[in-house]
Amino acid sequence: MRSVVCMKAVPSTTEVRMDPKTNTIIRDGRQSVANPFDTAALEVALVLKDELGGRISVLSMGIPDTCRLLRDAIARGADDALLLSDRAFAGADTLATSYALSMGLDELGDADLVLCGKMAVDGDTAQIGPELGGILGVPCVTGVSEVLEASDHRVVVRHDTDEGTEVVEVPLPAVLTVTKDIATLRMPSIAGVRAAAGAEVRVLDAATLGADPACCGLAGSPTQVVRSFVPERSHEAATIAGTPVEQAAALLEVFEEVAR
Repeated sequence: MRSVVCMKAVPSTTEVRMDPKTNTIIRDGRQSVANPFDTAALEVALVLKDELGGRISVLSMGIPDTCRLLRDAIARGADDALLLSDRAFAGADTLATSYALSMGLDELGDADLVLCGKMAVDGDTAQIGPELGGILGVPCVTGVSEVLEASDHRVVVRHDTDEGTEVVEVPLPAVLTVTKDIATLRMPSIAGVRAAAGAEVRVLDAATLGADPACCGLAGSPTQVVRSFVPERSHEAATIAGTPVEQAAALLEVFEEVAR
């Protein structure tokens, strides 16, 4: 089975710095880690490789420092890695990101299974997987919590829905997005660490990919962050006297004032 795992570098701290002009996260790489949902997706791919054989590629879009995280994925069992890195990709929303990743998938060649984390902890949109499925024209199952069966032609998975859990059979090729608790990423072996140290992570820019500049970065993003801020907090308290009915009426006035 040929699998591609999409991985994202995310801040390791809640103290995130924002660009005041673009309202996008400043990603300098100094405190970045692999998105934990994506590391779970990598482990799912590794388990399938153990069972069925095949090859795993890891794919990411980000700054050059992201190569460090992709080499770590190789140390844990992935076979190769591709990084899409270009200032033209900066400020991308989920649609522009999915477009770039789809170009990367074309570069990697046909894949039986594309695995993504359910969401990124710095965005929580959960849109990349479904958008990739739409671009590729293949089935997509989101919120997969367990892979029950797998072969070179199909997978049977359990996934979360608004009504509970559901078991579905999906023909390949397909896109799956997985929950963080589906698997815990294994530790790298000594041989894996040595292999990763000398492994080449291919880095391609937008021009080399043949990407349309109008579909990349801020130019290709129909949604943009207008403003980001830390909500103000107050520790003030007030005592509301009176009967329960009077207290309820007073609380309602407070809620209505806040809503305005």
